[in-house]
Amino acid sequence: MTETWLQTCDPAAPCTVIGEVAQAHDGSLGMAHAFIDAIAAAGADAVKFQTHIAEAESSPHEPWRKRFSPQDESRFDYWKRMEFSEDQWAGLRRHAEEEGLLFLSSPFSLEAVELLKRVCVAAWKIASGEITNTPLLAAACATGQPVVLSSGMSPLDEIDGAVAQVKAAKVPLALLQCASIYPTPPEAVGLNLLEVFKTRYSCAVGLSDHSATIFPGLGAALMGAQVLEVHVTLSREAFGPDVAASLTTAELAQLVQGVRYMEALRDSPVDKSLADAAAAPLREIFMKSLTPCRDLPSGHLLKPDDLTAKKPGTGIPVQRLDLVVGRTLARGVARDQPLTEDDLQPETS
Repeated sequence: MTETWLQTCDPAAPCTVIGEVAQAHDGSLGMAHAFIDAIAAAGADAVKFQTHIAEAESSPHEPWRKRFSPQDESRFDYWKRMEFSEDQWAGLRRHAEEEGLLFLSSPFSLEAVELLKRVCVAAWKIASGEITNTPLLAAACATGQPVVLSSGMSPLDEIDGAVAQVKAAKVPLALLQCASIYPTPPEAVGLNLLEVFKTRYSCAVGLSDHSATIFPGLGAALMGAQVLEVHVTLSREAFGPDVAASLTTAELAQLVQGVRYMEALRDSPVDKSLADAAAAPLREIFMKSLTPCRDLPSGHLLKPDDLTAKKPGTGIPVQRLDLVVGRTLARGVARDQPLTEDDLQPETS
């Protein structure tokens, strides 16, 4: 697999495509491993989870974003059910690496940062709701690893502060435009902000997309995004709050293919002022030549009604009609035989 931006932090590196599992595993370790296999098969560069430690990040008073789970009495209970042990997280990381994927997981507490440091994540993905959590951000930056910031819930002044904190730590940074709307309609995606962020912060930029379509990701790739994150589901009929904002693994494969195609388009400018050697054979087939309407004898003075435009384009081009009319044939030419310069007497000066 080609090294991506997240591995090299090189602006010229290909976009890093991240398949976000989040809580789509619904607390099942086996399902979490199944997602790794599916995301690797789709051709993505990285798999990302979320590391929740209920006691460290939440309380029984936390409200539901969307009440969907009849088996959990509270949001706190849900986070508790989403927890994996450190050994289980390490096993997921090993599995991801065996499948050629970078392993990421967003921390939601300082305890989660410490756990993931021991597990060895490839980089830090800071979720939109944690962008103002300066202690968590400081702990992540202290490792020296790349930081990927989502900006979904923050105005520019909050983003300014988080970016300044990461830059002060002198670690590689990618800032992602993100709309915390599930699913995100096209008018809320905000691809214009990629250029705004690039100019304002002089850092790598990307998109964390919740549209449940491949289109924003393709647009972001064409605009030079260095990181692209999408939620993934194994099925539209799966259980969980993020299914409506996710791509299926088949759609993820389409997205990866499309991102690489967009990169090739973006990085291969065409100069129309130069002749296209590859098009030369097609020009001869599809373009037209000045062609006699009937057999014409040697010495004939060419008139407009002597000639028409016909394929192939191997003779004198049609656009030279005005320069050919009035010239004399050096030899007889047959009907439908493309006229060439050798058929004409030399022009007198």
